Amino acid sequence: MKPLTEQDIRTSFVNCSKGEAKRLAVPRDLGERPWDDLDFLGWRDPGAPDRSYLVTERDGRLTGVALRFPASQRGFLHRSMCSVCLTTHPGGGVSLMTARKAGAAGREGNSVGLYMCTDLACSLYVRGRKVPESGARFEESLTLEEQIARTRGNLSAFLDKLYA
Repeated sequence: MKPLTEQDIRTSFVNCSKGEAKRLAVPRDLGERPWDDLDFLGWRDPGAPDRSYLVTERDGRLTGVALRFPASQRGFLHRSMCSVCLTTHPGGGVSLMTARKAGAAGREGNSVGLYMCTDLACSLYVRGRKVPESGARFEESLTLEEQIARTRGNLSAFLDKLYA
């Protein structure tokens, strides 16, 4: 992924108003992100524990999505798998992320969701740059490039649902 600026991020959102995009918390460490290892930029809102955001390239344009997830955590013995990168995590390491749909459907309250790594570090888990806490990635026969393509495809399928 190419490095993004705060302005790039704020103008990319497809499922919130311009005012909401202007007010959301953007990461302050954009210059320190491992851009070459990211398929999308994801972050949690430090001021709102139930909100997170992701920005990715889609059809040659940036697409930003505001997400919500439940604040309640599952028990440590409960394990869940991320639908995007297929990493398993204990407890609250995977959350159901929901996003308002884009356009009129979103304004009417329609939303879509998927189970995703709560820390939004899918790209880093796939590449082995981050190890899940007490979790694991299954040993796969796919090459790293194939795993990255699958991760991007899973995210793209979710984004497609925002417009359906």
